[in-house]
Amino acid sequence: MDMNVIIGIVAGIVAIAVIVGVIFAVRSSRRRNQRDIQDGSRIGGGAEAAGSEGGEGAARQSQYSAARGAAGDTEVPSQAQSAGANAAQASAESEKPARSPLDAPESATSRISRLKARLAKSSNPFGKALFNILAKDQLAESDWEDVEDTLLLADVGAQASGELVEELRRDARIVGESDPAQVRTALRGKLLDLVGRDTDRSLNADRADANTPSVIIMVGVNGTGKTTTAGKLARLFVAGGKKVVLGAADTFRAAAADQLETWGARVGVPVVRSDKDGADPASVAFEAAQRAKDEQADVLIIDTAGRLQNKANLMDELGKIRRVTEKNLPVDEVLLVLDATTGQNGMAQAKVFAEAIGITGVVLTKLDGSARGGIVISVQRELGVPVKLVGLGEGPDDLAPFDPEGFVDGILA
Repeated sequence: MDMNVIIGIVAGIVAIAVIVGVIFAVRSSRRRNQRDIQDGSRIGGGAEAAGSEGGEGAARQSQYSAARGAAGDTEVPSQAQSAGANAAQASAESEKPARSPLDAPESATSRISRLKARLAKSSNPFGKALFNILAKDQLAESDWEDVEDTLLLADVGAQASGELVEELRRDARIVGESDPAQVRTALRGKLLDLVGRDTDRSLNADRADANTPSVIIMVGVNGTGKTTTAGKLARLFVAGGKKVVLGAADTFRAAAADQLETWGARVGVPVVRSDKDGADPASVAFEAAQRAKDEQADVLIIDTAGRLQNKANLMDELGKIRRVTEKNLPVDEVLLVLDATTGQNGMAQAKVFAEAIGITGVVLTKLDGSARGGIVISVQRELGVPVKLVGLGEGPDDLAPFDPEGFVDGILA
């Protein structure tokens, strides 16, 4: 056979093979495109059903896929895959539980009335013990000694106890033939004078000339209930219609920030916290002050770590927290949280805190669980600042402004 004929036959076979290959590739491409279109229709319902936002998203996905494909990336997500992921995400969002409704905190007026009644039923009996002694006819010297002992046991303090006994001994309503009604009136008046009937106990944040935001720093030793008190105080302000921010500057106790967030979540109050334990508490206080200012809050409450009064470095840290906070906002209030059951043992602690950071008021917790109600009198005398708030229970609204008349009437009831 002629060589030219052989070459022609081979060339023809090759040409036929190329043509068949091209036809096969075109048909495969068409089938893939049809499947993509059908898949996209089943998942997303088409661009019309997805709306303009979905159309724009598909266009962006197409551009992204083309760019990835041009770069040789074989893991380019198709429009169908993207639509499926969006559908799954939407389904997951719809299955999330609805946010719990916020609590409605009790008003301050209602709290005072309720806590007064609770105080009358509590174990603060020194007022009743005094009345039972003084109601006797013809008081003997031993009776007056009993009066002073009762006052001392109630943590009224030695100086205040001595002064009260002398005033009672000079009162004509008590010496001689005693009328119980007059004795009660006289004793009530003397106790009110000691507690301070005309003392201004308002929180600075509630005053007409208060800074906005008004900053409150909570301080005290370990175990007095600072974090709980901060949460309850936030509820009290929310009940008064104020916008509050909480700062979790207790960065040494692992659960403190979580505990504060739980309190805040119940009344819709945001909490500024560090993302790690042991962070610098002053930096948290600074960030909290910045957020309170940015959000135009009415009140910022900063919780601090409990510390012993004899730890100089920890007490110095309180001063740093205050100084750093004041780079953003002035500090209007420093509230010392005291456990009323500690009695006179808490006085030494209170004095050191007052010197380290400056105290504007005292919060007495657990007042209903102690016979030492006289701590109200002694702490005010020693520190020269008023008791502004009292806690009489574990409920979320068992914190109220201190009411001198309600307190005295409660311990005499």
